[in-house]
Amino acid sequence: MKHYHDIVGDGGSRILDQVAEQRARITDGLAGVRHLVAIGSGKGGVGKSTLTLCLATTLRARGFRIAILDADFNGPSQARMAGVQNALFVPGPSPSPAAGGSGPSSGRAPLPRTRNGIAVFSMGSLIPESSALEFESTAQGESHTWRATREFALLGEILGSFEWGALDLLLIDLPPGAERTVQFADFLGPRTSFLLVTIPSEVARGVVARSVAALSKGPHRLLGYVENMSGYYCRDCDAIKPLYFSAQPSHLDLEIPCLGTVPFDPELARRCDQGISVATPPDSPDTPVGLALDHVTQQLLDSLDLKLDSVESKLDSVEPKLDGLDGPERKPEAPR
Repeated sequence: MKHYHDIVGDGGSRILDQVAEQRARITDGLAGVRHLVAIGSGKGGVGKSTLTLCLATTLRARGFRIAILDADFNGPSQARMAGVQNALFVPGPSPSPAAGGSGPSSGRAPLPRTRNGIAVFSMGSLIPESSALEFESTAQGESHTWRATREFALLGEILGSFEWGALDLLLIDLPPGAERTVQFADFLGPRTSFLLVTIPSEVARGVVARSVAALSKGPHRLLGYVENMSGYYCRDCDAIKPLYFSAQPSHLDLEIPCLGTVPFDPELARRCDQGISVATPPDSPDTPVGLALDHVTQQLLDSLDLKLDSVESKLDSVEPKLDGLDGPERKPEAPR
């Protein structure tokens, strides 16, 4: 019987060559992306995905070229919220020898876009909500030993196989889990900056503090954090009401900049559920929620030193205003 230590090199599998080839495709596919920003927490249920979509919408309204990668393959939500659940993925034309790596002849598949031009990849466009992502395997049980490897291999295929094009920001919506955040940091490399999300809860801040400590050991830049659900917006009284009990300021210092606080908006939650999300409702653009999101967006741009006058391309017939992502309101789907 041949043992592990008897294997020379990669055992003839060419695994190292395969990894190098995939890395080259990823590098080439993201060559036109100026900034990669991963939005994580370590704690689930803090509104990470909603904040990601709202920031993308606000950035797009300012004229930036934006895409979202929903990296939560097992719990994708961006497809529903952005209104691209039924999007069709059409393979791009085969690459031609003269075309080089990127461009219209790269063979990469174009991404579905919202009506205001945000490119979105989400497993929710490919897998119904009643189904789960599965990986074929001949092994029975012990899936924890290989599932993460398969997931990151899939992430690499997505980054290398889709046409990301010229972008100012690619926002990566991470799955929950402090350990998962570190794994994604290792995979995405030092080029990726991180924005963390918490809520006014000592439990949530404690988990985010662990993510900060773990990420601080690596080469990645921590842009700061956003305190989400900082009260809720009451439309009837046009005021912010308490959502969490916090008699005293938190004793946990996250030791990274706070880019702002964003109240919970029930109307925004309703629109996300129906795939008609907007960063600020069009009938009341100056609500506390809209102003808070605008402030966080500006803080994010300042931290990246990204200015609109440095954007080379112009918007393609998209007015720079906050509007519905999927046009007029759609009726919710009938229960199945």
